[in-house]
Amino acid sequence: MTVQERENKVWQQDGIRIVVRDRSNAKVKEYNQKKVAQDNWRITQFLNNRIAPLVKDREVAVVDGDGKITNGNMKLKAIRQSYNGNGCKKS
Repeated sequence: MTVQERENKVWQQDGIRIVVRDRSNAKVKEYNQKKVAQDNWRITQFLNNRIAPLVKDREVAVVDGDGKITNGNMKLKAIRQSYNGNGCKKS
């Protein structure tokens, strides 16, 4: 799976926009999550549990509905809500 495919898969599966700092066609491990990450998880927990093990030492950021990099302490529910009304609705 490429970095770009990973970013898209996380958006489709979890409704969270991530940016992985690398070439868009760089290879990373598959994203095989079956359940949506819980709303009460903090971004740091989401990144540590689901993303970091698959992208090795690459830098990863979560982007909110305004296109800003988020604080690791924010809850996923707040991030997901930020996409609504900003033209970033999950399809």
